Amino acid sequence: MHPAGLPFVGASLAVAALGRRHRWVRSAALVAAGANAAFFRHPHRVPPTRPGVVVAPADGQVCLVDTAVPPAELGLPAEPLPRISIFLSVFDAHVQRAPVGGQVTAVHYRPGRFVSADLPAASEDNERNSIIIRTPDGAEVVAVQIAGLVARRIVCDVHPGDSVAIGDTYGLIRYGSRLDTYLPEGSTLLVSPGQRATAGETVLAQLP
Repeated sequence: MHPAGLPFVGASLAVAALGRRHRWVRSAALVAAGANAAFFRHPHRVPPTRPGVVVAPADGQVCLVDTAVPPAELGLPAEPLPRISIFLSVFDAHVQRAPVGGQVTAVHYRPGRFVSADLPAASEDNERNSIIIRTPDGAEVVAVQIAGLVARRIVCDVHPGDSVAIGDTYGLIRYGSRLDTYLPEGSTLLVSPGQRATAGETVLAQLP
């Protein structure tokens, strides 16, 4: 389980203990504790070892495969790049994993709205946290955590200068949310809208 989930599970268990005289309170609290534990689960994943691949940063359904300008706060050129968006339902594990290995060169948080994360406008309007990872070969991949309709808290555990391996856990979004991955021009995209993705394992693209 991701450490950010411990307070939620602990609170539910505390309510269950206090409600031992009222069976319905205890049952509801235990169900809530189980749901939170499932939501914050941190499953073991085995990333691919072949070079130059980009893996899914989150579990969920691929909802967009298109081109778009990366978040302005990153200071990148205002030119569209290939983008793959993954929508996480409340039933998906919500830890995020590094799509590539390399050095974190930028981390930027931007407050925003909380429209449903499966809508295209969520990428532009919602609360988000963006990171850039530069691979040893110099390719830059952007991963953007986007809050959803019921997600009101983004956790990012990396900072500029940190090194990450492909598939490393780096953050969490509490409840329904979305992950956008921006790729270098010339990348070969290997997924389609509607496809299920497994964080740290599903190959999204091959870098040029």
